Amino acid sequence: MNTTDVTTYHNDVGRTGQNLTETTLTPTNVNSQSFGLLRSLLVDGKVDAEPLYLHQLSIAGGVHNVVFVVTEHDSVYAFDSNTGAKLWQVSLLGSGETTSDSRNCDQIVPEIGVTSTPVIDRNTGPHGIIYVVAMSENGTRYFQRLHALDVTTGAELLSGPVAIQGAYPGTGANSSGGQVIFDPKQYAERAGLLLLNGVIYTSWTSHCDITPYTGWIIAYSESNLSRTSVLNVTPNGSEGSIWQSGGALAADAQGNIYALVANGTFDTTLDANGFPTSGDYGNAFIKVSTTGGTLKVADYFDMSNTVTESGGDVDLGSGGAMVLPDASFGTGSTLQLGVGAGKDGNIYVVDRTNMGKFNASSNNIYQELDGAVPNGVFGVPAYFNNTVYYCDVNATLKSFSISNGELSAAPAQTAASFAYPGALPSISANGSSNGIVWAIENTSPAVLHAFLASDLTHELYSSNQAASGRDQLGIGNKFITPMIADGKVFVATTNSVAVFGLLP
Repeated sequence: MNTTDVTTYHNDVGRTGQNLTETTLTPTNVNSQSFGLLRSLLVDGKVDAEPLYLHQLSIAGGVHNVVFVVTEHDSVYAFDSNTGAKLWQVSLLGSGETTSDSRNCDQIVPEIGVTSTPVIDRNTGPHGIIYVVAMSENGTRYFQRLHALDVTTGAELLSGPVAIQGAYPGTGANSSGGQVIFDPKQYAERAGLLLLNGVIYTSWTSHCDITPYTGWIIAYSESNLSRTSVLNVTPNGSEGSIWQSGGALAADAQGNIYALVANGTFDTTLDANGFPTSGDYGNAFIKVSTTGGTLKVADYFDMSNTVTESGGDVDLGSGGAMVLPDASFGTGSTLQLGVGAGKDGNIYVVDRTNMGKFNASSNNIYQELDGAVPNGVFGVPAYFNNTVYYCDVNATLKSFSISNGELSAAPAQTAASFAYPGALPSISANGSSNGIVWAIENTSPAVLHAFLASDLTHELYSSNQAASGRDQLGIGNKFITPMIADGKVFVATTNSVAVFGLLP
């Protein structure tokens, strides 16, 4: 009986990337003799978002296991994951509109449509809703819109879509009359959507470093698409976007949101409570409270050399935050930890109850692993069985075990190396057993790798292994995160999603 749903980026709001309900794929049968490419689901544009999945959905006159795919051509697809049959396809373009041009930036090319991973709530609306943010243009006007689509038909619900808009008190970049204004043409929604306690959280990055821009989190009710709260994290400065390199805002069980902010203004003058006097959090690891439906920075960490790092574009923004499960990790007391890494090559572990804030002479942080990912991280980590998995650029995938509450300084690592941007790993396991780490090489063709989670030196499978190119899956695409559900592995490319599984 299939039981897995993957409704959000990296499986859960902590962004651990672990699917612990995988009973089909094991270290024994994931090999080139019994496992390989089953089919490719062709679509109309680049797939920059992680595919999502619902098991046993009543749709199209039957019950299907469904994989949802979004493209930069502003399309949303639903496919039967077992047969490859297309169940529905819709365009999110308004009348007379096209997808956005690349906005003079080479990061999302040649068009910008749906970039971020959507989120699904199976228990809302008539049959369940998939929430998607799409960018488009009409001449000189640009639009960012939040859509709510019926998962069984793709039909718009909740009188949607709604235009993303926002203003926030401040005198920073693109401000007017004491308000910083959200300009849709200046932003991309790269980070995946977060659904937390009935609210959809969007977050925004720039096109390259093309000013003017600031850092935004804008929240909407999942029940009626009304805007509920706005936060700007550099309201009296500039830059400081939320990029996450394909990851998503993370959240903890206490209802707090975590993000890594990119290069931008940080106020080194602090108030009596240790917060920046003008509320500017460039290059910071931030904790955002959602109490009372209002977004507010509740705590943060920023390194002592943050101004130098931002000036040199060596910031945290290229990575994504991950919340570790509340656990003792061998210490005898419950720890609440989070991890993040970016361009400076260090892994930062924060105590979520006391993140460390800013000190010009020292980093007052729970744990710092200097040079642990020396080539810089452009992606996100994963977590499984007291182990954190990271891959830096043009480097190996590494596993940092947690003992006595701290990450090991000497990780195990793969023999394989991963070209830019490194790899964004995912985990499949059956509870705490049969752990497999999946990672994609951004090459042409792309390569899917599977490693034993307990020993990364043991490679179980590579899509390069089978003879005659049997498992070659298409051209690689940066920031691609493998999704695993019910015995299948889904891998996005520049024009498809490749489906891997046990061979017939």
